[in-house]
Amino acid sequence: MPAMDALARGRQSFERRAWAAAYAELAVADRDQQLDPADLHRLAVAAHSIGKDLDSVTVWQRAHLKLLRAGDVRGAARCAFWLAFTLLNDGAVAQGGGWLARARRLLADQPADCVEVGYLLLPTAIEHVIANDYASACAVAAEAAAIGDRFDDQDLSALARQVHGRALIRRGKPADGMALLDEAMVAVLADEVSVLVAGSVYCGVIEACRETYDLRRAREWTEALARWCDAQPDLIAYRGECQLHRAEVLQLAGAWSEALDAARSSCERLHRVPGRPPAGAAWYRRAELHRLRGDLAAAEDGYRRASRLGHEPLPGLALLRLAQGDVDAARAAICRAVDEAPDRARRARFLDAYVEIQLVAGELQAARDGAAELGETAEQIASPTLTAVGARARAAVALADGDALAALSDLRRAWTAWQELEAPFECARVRVLIGLACRLLDDDDGAELEWEAARTVFDKLGATPALAHVSALLRPAEVTSVLSARELEVLRLLAAAMTNRSIATELTISEKTVARHVSNIFAKLGMTSRAAATAYAYKHGFA
Repeated sequence: MPAMDALARGRQSFERRAWAAAYAELAVADRDQQLDPADLHRLAVAAHSIGKDLDSVTVWQRAHLKLLRAGDVRGAARCAFWLAFTLLNDGAVAQGGGWLARARRLLADQPADCVEVGYLLLPTAIEHVIANDYASACAVAAEAAAIGDRFDDQDLSALARQVHGRALIRRGKPADGMALLDEAMVAVLADEVSVLVAGSVYCGVIEACRETYDLRRAREWTEALARWCDAQPDLIAYRGECQLHRAEVLQLAGAWSEALDAARSSCERLHRVPGRPPAGAAWYRRAELHRLRGDLAAAEDGYRRASRLGHEPLPGLALLRLAQGDVDAARAAICRAVDEAPDRARRARFLDAYVEIQLVAGELQAARDGAAELGETAEQIASPTLTAVGARARAAVALADGDALAALSDLRRAWTAWQELEAPFECARVRVLIGLACRLLDDDDGAELEWEAARTVFDKLGATPALAHVSALLRPAEVTSVLSARELEVLRLLAAAMTNRSIATELTISEKTVARHVSNIFAKLGMTSRAAATAYAYKHGFA
């Protein structure tokens, strides 16, 4: 009777998604009597939900063996799939691959038209995505979704549409891809899928929003994910990912203190499970917030931790090197990242920083090319976010060329887009450039108004480097007492739109020495771009 009571209570807790109680009660029932495969499935899901993935794997293995001994080959194959699903999500690639191989072997002699075949099509589709064969990935994922629909298996249908949608995005069809992802999310919100699938689809869809720079959709789905997690207080799985996505949304919205708290929480939660891929992304987000707030040592540590966990620390690390005055290192890193990116959509992630760094290095043509590609990719993806980033990049290049009117046209568009996205830091960055354009056009009052507005935002956010930059523009220092004679020469030539190479030839020094002088000028004047230094030189008679 006590065992039966524990089993009944465990099943009830499972239905209520009270995961800790379900795990405890089902574990008691399992200790007193050997649970059947269906209840072992419940125990494994409950263990996974409260972060006991090793226990979950052990229980799945027991369920798999029971099903094999009972002659239920299809059930055993499906169990092997969920084992692989859990292991692969935890970064155990070899073990996960082994269970997938076993599942495929078990189904080799089974009828081809069964739902388990559909599940095993999913890893094949993902392998095609990894190999950049997006057409094949779409075809296989569509077949898996059709099987799920035919057998009314909502878990399979939702997972397949997620994979299909992300493959379509990589194939250059973002609108079609997001439509499939939204459909998968409808099944999640309607509570039609299991907790294993719901968490996976949530995180996959939000990641796709990041790939397509669809910040509005990312914000909406992140809020839905937070509500889903909050409705299950015992849930540990996916909560770290939820905090990571929440940190990104909060950062964009200008709530940087709350964003940093969410990033720290994400690092802590995800770090508990060795090999969990999002852990590196959590440390990267934390490092980005530290860099923007001027805590460069903490940013350095965060980028290194992200890299150790397998997450690319760029473009943030390159921008950190730029802030530290190491222009050569920044340029080498960002050029490598851009060259290595496999497609335009992923190159776009680096191009904003690429343009900024190339401008500081005096490589105007490279910056111009980067800004042009960014604009073309934004048009292809039809992303308001990327359009705003591309417009700002083009404006920065125009300012470096001394074309203030062309810059203003792009900057007004960028500012409007960021306003609609409710992104105060990005709006303020644009206003700094608008002020520089006004100054180049001798509109000192207009420049001062833009910079004052930007300074208020930077001060509220705690964006120390950006605040120092705009404050230097508003309170010009006595340049002759700050810069050396050689730095003044470099500033004058820099304001004449000369590249570092041309300046080196003019002054008979090395290009690396010029880069160091430019970095020193920026540091002493509290600036981060050649456009700002040029405006400063014109204002104070050094051009």
